Amino acid sequence: MASLLDPTARGRVILVGAGPGDPGLLTVRAVEALKAADVVVHDGLVDPRVIALAPPAAQRISVAKQRARHTLPQDAINALIIAHVKTGSVVVRLKGGDPFVFGRGGEEVEAVRAAGLPVEVIPGVSAALGCAAEAMLPLTHRDYSSAVSFVAGQCKGLSEQNWSGLAGQGRTLVIYMGVATADAIAEKLIADGVAPDMPVAVLERGTLDGARALRTLLTDIGPMVKRERVQSPAIIVVGEVVSLSDAEDRLGHWARRAHSIHGTVA
Repeated sequence: MASLLDPTARGRVILVGAGPGDPGLLTVRAVEALKAADVVVHDGLVDPRVIALAPPAAQRISVAKQRARHTLPQDAINALIIAHVKTGSVVVRLKGGDPFVFGRGGEEVEAVRAAGLPVEVIPGVSAALGCAAEAMLPLTHRDYSSAVSFVAGQCKGLSEQNWSGLAGQGRTLVIYMGVATADAIAEKLIADGVAPDMPVAVLERGTLDGARALRTLLTDIGPMVKRERVQSPAIIVVGEVVSLSDAEDRLGHWARRAHSIHGTVA
């Protein structure tokens, strides 16, 4: 079957992962898709340099979402994409990170398929992988963690999520969209048995200008977020792997940015 990136094929959707921010982390296939776009429907956090890769004549439509306020609800975004495809346009749905990691890509694929239209998905570097790599923070390690889990700090509310067993000794937990609920996250994990002194990292604006990697202990995550005025986009990493920055002295740039629970520079 021919790829949907075939320039002779009209009227299709290409879901593209834009990665965590830095345009250099786009896949070659993502760049090819952008160059073929007639319409780019993009998230608010996608770097403008990525959007600029589309042809100058391509229509650019922002469907930016913020906490508790969406420019368009998901059903309206689905309808917007489908309407443009039906005109014969090549629609690139550009999403931060990877479309299938807290990007609602699955919902959009379902909607496009239900409309009887062709769709392709081009994966991207997820925020967790991109930000951790920049900070040289391994999410798994033979001596510290044999499992890693990804959860959303706001998705459907913390009370409806079961995180039991996802964090603790030998495990790493990565929390997306958790800055605004950092206090509740700490309470939830400690109630589930995670040690209050478990190392935690907050990776803010990973791969972008102004990126920060902040470390503390689980019990201090909420106060640190307030103290350091952490803003989204940011991810939280909970686990013993965070301590590797001290053990192996590989995160030298953290020494200028990190703040420990004791208020000393890490």
